[in-house]
Amino acid sequence: MVTKKKTVKVEAVVLDKDRLDKLIVSLSVDGGDEWIRQLAQTLQDCLALTDPMQQIQLVKKAGSQLELLSEEETSRGPLLQACLHTMALIYTSLLAKNPLRRASASALSSVPDWLQEQTVSCLSACLSDSLSTVGSDHSSYSHLIDSITACLDAFPLGERCIHRLLAEVLTFLHKALSEYLQLNSGLAGRHVVQAQLMHSCLAAVKASMLVVQRSQELISAALQAAHPHCTLQLTLSGLLDCYTHILTDENFLQAVQSTAGMAVVLLTRSVMGSGDRVAAVVAGLLQGSEQSGECAPVWLRQSCTVLYDSGRPAGVSLYLCHGALAMLNWRGATQGPQREQLLLLVPQTLLALDTSVKESSTAMVVARVLTLWSGAALDSLQGGLSSPPGLLHDSLRGGSELQGHLLEHVYTHWEHPLDGVRHQTRALFKNLLLLHHYSSPLAFSDPYRDPYFTQLTHNLLGLEWHQRGKYGSLACLVELLGAGYLLALDPQLPSRLLGLMGDQTLAPYASDLLERLFVSHKAQLVEEGGTGGTEAGMERWHQTWVTPLLQVLCRARLDQTTYILDYFLPKLLRCSPSSLAHMVQALQDTPPCSAGPPGSRGALGALMTCLRAARAQGVVQSEGLWGGLVPLFLLRQALVHKHDQVRMDALGLLCESHRRTEVLTSQEMELLHHFLPSSLNSQSPGVRQLTVSLLKKLLCRVKDSGQSLQRRLVQERDQGQKDRDQHILDTYKEFLCWLCESLFGVLLPGASFSTCLTALHLLCQLAHLFTFNTGSDDVFALGEVVTPAHAQNVLYCVASNFLEVKQLASALLRQLPPSAVGLQEPGRMQSLLQAALDLSTSTKPFDSVTASHLFNLFLHQPALPQALLLCAQEQGLSFQPPALTQPQAFEALTLETNTLAVVQFLLLCLKAEVVKAESSLLLAAASYPLYGRAHCITAALQQLNTGCLTLTGQWRSVVSELITVSYRMSEVVSPVVQSSSPEGLIPMDTDSETSAGLQRILQEIQPRDTNDFFTSARELDTEPSGQENGPAAPTDRPQHDSTGGSGVGYRVTAQMVLVCCWRSMKEVSMVLGQVCQSLPLQTSSKNSDQGLITEEQVEGVGLYFRQQLLQSRHRGAFELAYVGFVRLTDMLCRSGSRTLQQLPGRWLTEVLQEVKSSDPSSKLCATRRSAGIPFYIQALLSSEPKSSSCSLLKMTMRELTALAMPSPDGATDQTTVPQVHALNILRALYRDTRLGENIIPFVSEGMQAAVLGFTSPVWAVRNSSTLLFSTLITRIFGVKKGKDEHSKENRMTGREFFTRFPALYPFLLSQLEEAAASVDSDRGQVILHPSLFLLLLVLGRLFPSPMDGSSSPMGLAPFMPFIIRCGRSAVYRTREMAARALVPFVMVTQVPFTIQTLLEDLPLEPGPRTQQNHIHGTLLQVLFLLRSYQTDTHRPQAAGSDISQALRPRLWLASRQNLCLVTRAVFVDVLGAVCGPLAAPVGDSELKELREETLALLMASELVTPGGPSAVCGPSGPPGTTQYLLSLARLALSASVESPLLWGMGDDGTTSRGPLLLGCLLQCPHYEVRELALEEVLRRLERDGEGERSSHWPQETIISNLTTLALHEAHPQSLAKVLQVLSILSVNSDLLWRDGLRTLTQAEVLERVLTLAEDFAHSVELHCASLTLASRLVVHLVHSDPQGVAAVACLGRWGALVSQSCGVEQNAEVKMMAAEVLVNATPTLLTSPNLPVGVSHTVSLWRGLFTLLQDEDQDVRDRAADFISNLPTHLLNPDVACVSVCPPVALDMGVGLLCQLFQLWGQVPMGILTLTEWLLGDQEQETSTAEATGLDEEDFLFEKGDLNLWAEPVQWARLLHRHLGVLFKAPGLTALSQNQAELLRLSAQTEALSLATQQALEGLPALPQFSCTIEHARLALQQERATLALAILGRLRTREDQCWSKTP
Repeated sequence: MVTKKKTVKVEAVVLDKDRLDKLIVSLSVDGGDEWIRQLAQTLQDCLALTDPMQQIQLVKKAGSQLELLSEEETSRGPLLQACLHTMALIYTSLLAKNPLRRASASALSSVPDWLQEQTVSCLSACLSDSLSTVGSDHSSYSHLIDSITACLDAFPLGERCIHRLLAEVLTFLHKALSEYLQLNSGLAGRHVVQAQLMHSCLAAVKASMLVVQRSQELISAALQAAHPHCTLQLTLSGLLDCYTHILTDENFLQAVQSTAGMAVVLLTRSVMGSGDRVAAVVAGLLQGSEQSGECAPVWLRQSCTVLYDSGRPAGVSLYLCHGALAMLNWRGATQGPQREQLLLLVPQTLLALDTSVKESSTAMVVARVLTLWSGAALDSLQGGLSSPPGLLHDSLRGGSELQGHLLEHVYTHWEHPLDGVRHQTRALFKNLLLLHHYSSPLAFSDPYRDPYFTQLTHNLLGLEWHQRGKYGSLACLVELLGAGYLLALDPQLPSRLLGLMGDQTLAPYASDLLERLFVSHKAQLVEEGGTGGTEAGMERWHQTWVTPLLQVLCRARLDQTTYILDYFLPKLLRCSPSSLAHMVQALQDTPPCSAGPPGSRGALGALMTCLRAARAQGVVQSEGLWGGLVPLFLLRQALVHKHDQVRMDALGLLCESHRRTEVLTSQEMELLHHFLPSSLNSQSPGVRQLTVSLLKKLLCRVKDSGQSLQRRLVQERDQGQKDRDQHILDTYKEFLCWLCESLFGVLLPGASFSTCLTALHLLCQLAHLFTFNTGSDDVFALGEVVTPAHAQNVLYCVASNFLEVKQLASALLRQLPPSAVGLQEPGRMQSLLQAALDLSTSTKPFDSVTASHLFNLFLHQPALPQALLLCAQEQGLSFQPPALTQPQAFEALTLETNTLAVVQFLLLCLKAEVVKAESSLLLAAASYPLYGRAHCITAALQQLNTGCLTLTGQWRSVVSELITVSYRMSEVVSPVVQSSSPEGLIPMDTDSETSAGLQRILQEIQPRDTNDFFTSARELDTEPSGQENGPAAPTDRPQHDSTGGSGVGYRVTAQMVLVCCWRSMKEVSMVLGQVCQSLPLQTSSKNSDQGLITEEQVEGVGLYFRQQLLQSRHRGAFELAYVGFVRLTDMLCRSGSRTLQQLPGRWLTEVLQEVKSSDPSSKLCATRRSAGIPFYIQALLSSEPKSSSCSLLKMTMRELTALAMPSPDGATDQTTVPQVHALNILRALYRDTRLGENIIPFVSEGMQAAVLGFTSPVWAVRNSSTLLFSTLITRIFGVKKGKDEHSKENRMTGREFFTRFPALYPFLLSQLEEAAASVDSDRGQVILHPSLFLLLLVLGRLFPSPMDGSSSPMGLAPFMPFIIRCGRSAVYRTREMAARALVPFVMVTQVPFTIQTLLEDLPLEPGPRTQQNHIHGTLLQVLFLLRSYQTDTHRPQAAGSDISQALRPRLWLASRQNLCLVTRAVFVDVLGAVCGPLAAPVGDSELKELREETLALLMASELVTPGGPSAVCGPSGPPGTTQYLLSLARLALSASVESPLLWGMGDDGTTSRGPLLLGCLLQCPHYEVRELALEEVLRRLERDGEGERSSHWPQETIISNLTTLALHEAHPQSLAKVLQVLSILSVNSDLLWRDGLRTLTQAEVLERVLTLAEDFAHSVELHCASLTLASRLVVHLVHSDPQGVAAVACLGRWGALVSQSCGVEQNAEVKMMAAEVLVNATPTLLTSPNLPVGVSHTVSLWRGLFTLLQDEDQDVRDRAADFISNLPTHLLNPDVACVSVCPPVALDMGVGLLCQLFQLWGQVPMGILTLTEWLLGDQEQETSTAEATGLDEEDFLFEKGDLNLWAEPVQWARLLHRHLGVLFKAPGLTALSQNQAELLRLSAQTEALSLATQQALEGLPALPQFSCTIEHARLALQQERATLALAILGRLRTREDQCWSKTP
């Protein structure tokens, strides 16, 4: 990423007048030689200037003049002294980062040696003067501290100066630090000032460190020579006191504390020297042991007294560790014993902090310091120690105790949420490997044979791949040992890692490891091969890395390969550019028709992907691309491919280039012509974004290469080259004009949202890169392309319902030529302004957004105030717009004046409407809802640059008035949104203040004698009535238009009233938030002329938000008040006002006190998750800067967690309500991402509150606890990645969990122990511990890491007995939860032993004391453990444990001896898991015997018994009957269908048990069993379909069972499954259908299946299955008897059903089935020359296919587009053979193909009439839909109806028109005269439609595009259709007339 370099501000030297005059006088004295006078003159000139850049030049000149002075020729007079003094003064008066200061330092440094002492004296005098005269202003402190630091920054003279003034400098730094510390204590709540102070503190500590570090020898000499209480010693003692204060005060930022820790160690080293004694003192400080530091001076120990205190904060030792590592030398020197002990003490101290650290930022520091320590340890090992290897080597070697603890730290933190911690952990792991490498002789000499490395690698490879830390650790091993080492251990590693690239969370880690592996592997192979074996080595490398990649690219689903393209492929090509040729060759060798599995990109897509990546990397240039590596037709195919990603890759190949000035070829432009029309309308936001992004790159290339060509044209002398360049520029212009016209051309009424969005995005890019200028100086002059019609279409896009389209259209309009937009025409401007004003009072919320965009468009027009004045006069308003002070005002002033005029006008209207609303809210909701005006005001203010306003006085009065009107507006509507039930307006409030206002509103809107208001609309008559109670009285008339006299009728619903109220509240919040955030503040410290809003107004707005957030009940109202309040709180922090900065802290304290004292009578809302209270607190806390100490957050969390805990006195009203509020607020805070990692330290307390809240007797507390618990689970374990509730990705090792939240270990353990003690099913009582469910949920997400040490202080072992005990619960769900929770606690190596132990607990025979709950719980635990073991990819070989020995004696549990069917079912499931195809911990011989015994049990079970299940279990059966039968069925299916060979039952029917079992299942009376059996058969058939289907399966008897079942099955789901099975079976062969003894013909079967499809149209699954089977039967009939098929009577019914299934209103599954049917029927029915189902039905099927190709569902469109692949070869263009195309291209090709077929069938006249009818559309349906829409749109504000947002009827009509034009030229048109009547009917219909549409358009109001957008779009479409149809019919008549005239 390229980051813009910060430019440092250069400031001139500014001195006060007295000092400047003195300097100039001193520089003007006579005397001195010529050189010195020249120097003095230069300095005088410098001081006289004000331009800093000129001053720099003169200072540099002075430096060079100084350099030339020689001792012999120069006199040391007062003039030389004055020159040096001037330069020193210039240096000390400038800021540190000023380049002028650096120039003056350079000049001073250039003085000759003989002058240096004098220069140092001058500099010292200036600095000493500054130090002695420094005032109390802290800004001067900062300047001086910067000066001191600058003197020591590569400035030797400055350093000498500091040494000379050492005591003064240190005294000043001590004074500054002391004052800073004192000042900090009084800044609570003033975060900005506090942050500035922290920065100053940090600078002071760093400066003092720098001074001490550079003056160590001076300090030690001075301390040794001086008496005990000298000034220097006192100063150093004072500095040390400041450092210790900072270290122990937790309010300081970590950066300051960390620096103070370094300063303490540095000062100690400076005082004591660098011997071994320093290490002893520092070790004493780390341990808090004063005895260890006895060798230190007394004053040093006294200053460090606080650090020896046992109660010091935990962070002190952390920062001291950092100081020791940073400030002591660890390399090269001989380490004494104390130094070695200190080096080993540091990691112990840091690891002790692991469990006590709560803040993530502190964890970050711990991780960084540990990495620093590992680096220091490496330095010590590599530094060539003279001492023999001893304690240090032994402690740092792999396998040592210290290494073990450090590795545990790594495994705990390698998945930490903070990136920094993960990065440091990885660096630590790498250093640990190197430490072992250097400390172990074997590891150093031969690392491959080192047992430690081998064991570590095996352990890491054995971990689950979802653990992200594994990847970085393996990468470290690759760096050390090479890729060959890992590939030898796991050859499948490349494929395994590529398989993980589909997961977004793992892809970056996997790709990084892959890169390390293949780079290392290539280097190893090249090294091994030498010069001769490189080719063979590269071939091996390709086999290892490239071949798996190509397989994945060709065959994997597109969504699984996204990250391979982003992360892996570019890296591979960078590593080996020559591999591209290998990839291209391999992919082109793949057969062209091998498209790969459904959803994959196939070979063509993979080819595009590889080429695109290669071109983006600069591996291949475009010159040789098209003709070299890829044929052009392949690119054309890829650009219109069905899959988005393939199209994007092909487009990327065109657009992305390594060279921005690469010329665009005519081939590339032609390919873009081919691509663009079909790709504008994409539903996928990602594809739209990528299309725009890639085309932007291409346009940038056009621009840059065009500019390059223009420059070359000017310089080029060769006329031939000039002509070629000019031709390219002309081609560019032609291409850009085509692009503009194409994009403007699609912005028609009725264009889809996606088309508009893409086109507008691209037009905005064109405007940005080329501009739409019309001048002759623009080489491309794109403005000439823009016509007024184009501009109008863009303008009407502003009326779109989609906000993004509005925004883009508004932005584009401002860049189009003004002459095309036409806003300069007064009439047009006036009509648009009136439309905007009307829209701002519309009852449709999106209309107000349109109005705001129109106003924003007008703001740039100078004529706006005059237009507003005209509107005011028309409405009778007294309005005087602000006048422009200058006639030719610049743009900023015009914008400000216009914004002021718009705000004033809208405010005037709003005031009048608020007054009316105060008397009748119902009338306001019906005719002028207030929110539209307010929204427009907010939008206008957002356009304003508030930093440079000129009309300040007028703005102040407007702002003041705006705030007042906002408060009044809020008062009008607040009774509704603050009522107890705003959504239904059912008042439950007893508070007299709010209930009075609410009752008045309800009285107004509620009918007096009926209560139907909430279900039907009210009519409101605006005619004056005789009543006195208001201007408008509601009436109880029925719902017909009331237009008596001149009055207007309004139809109002409760929904409209509510929308008016909550949206008004929203807009008030937005207005007030905008005003506070953007307008400058009036404060005493600032220039009050610029401020527009006072502190009192800001505080008032804050109190308003407080009231709204704490009392609003409507979610929309308080959520949006929160948005406004956040704007306000952000502004409070940044304001310079002390009062405002302290407001958040004060408000927070007040609201917490109110929450604490709340009870049921409180105004705070205790329902609705505490409504706005959490939002209020969130906004206040999020305003606190992240870099601060977060004191407000800490205080709030302490208060809330205390409140959330159950009261020791039991639940009362006084404790319950605050507890509920606290739980709800905590939930909101844990969810708030802006609080980030700062909230993590409080997770433990929150979890305890949530779990204990479940024990409350009060439902509200339990409910809030549930919500909080759910939030905490997400906060701890991350957002759920998929549907799997128990996904391994949302889990954590027990060590990591309890290290991050140590307080939860004892809490969860004690809670679980208590819960497990209450679980005892022996007593026969159901006792359910309230929090047991939560405990098991949490524990179920933990798992032991195989990397954990054996003795873990927070191990998971203590939890296991309690979880196992929970399996005895009498509650079924608890037993299941306990079984699930147990699984992660058992390591995979321990699973067989644990299973055996659990099984041995079960009884060997039935007895009177048998506890079925206990048996069930144990068996569930066994079953879950078995399944987990079988899915684990790294399970060990089954050795030393055989669970069959424990299973076989207990087989009675699966037999009839066991009377409990539930336990019998689970035991059967256990047997199924053990004997099934997945590996189990059982030996082969025992497994075979166990399978035999299991089969015997199965054959003797109720499933196979002659009486059947019903005979044994009874008609209804005891509890568990279905569960037991399903378990038996699963076992039987495993033996007969899933893996019969494993059970000794072949597919070939050699044993009859398989078919017998399956037959029993299909005939079972329980439908669940039949359904399960059919699902398994279906799965097996689909699986076989992917490979070679077994010809002898299923057997005839099973097929007979299936056909019988299909005819007689009563259960719909089972029937659907049977039909699906038979559909698959009937693909390859005709099935024999029997009904009893009678064999049915195919026609009879078809009749029955169609009847099913018709009868079950309401059941999607069954309807789809029956119609699919019917379609297969029809295709078979056509194949078997092409001539006789016409005689089959029901073919028409089938065609009608398929056509009906293509309808827009159908379910997506039905349409998908219809697409499948039509695609499969394409070669047989749709394109057959014999027309087997007749021409009308065939055309109807084609129409259905075209409908599906325009469906809104992308999957339906894509599937329908596959018909192209099934076309007969003679009908297909060879360029698109075997290729999937995108739906728009398929639609175009389909219509063309149908025209071709009409000619083939000899039906050209019918074709022309049919396509013309399609062109006209179904008018009756559209009209009725429009009427329904118009009827409902007022009554139901949010009802959208069935909208197809993808289809574009205008484009469809134009497509038909174009193909009709082609069909006209076909032979056979002369037969049209036979269809004369039809032609006349069509002509009459078209003319009638054209006339009716024209009249309807004329009847619409002015600018209908804005006022009635939908109706206008519908009529515009009708007009377009009618026009096109009339053109066609006109051509027909002309053609007919010509034919008649030729007739003799």
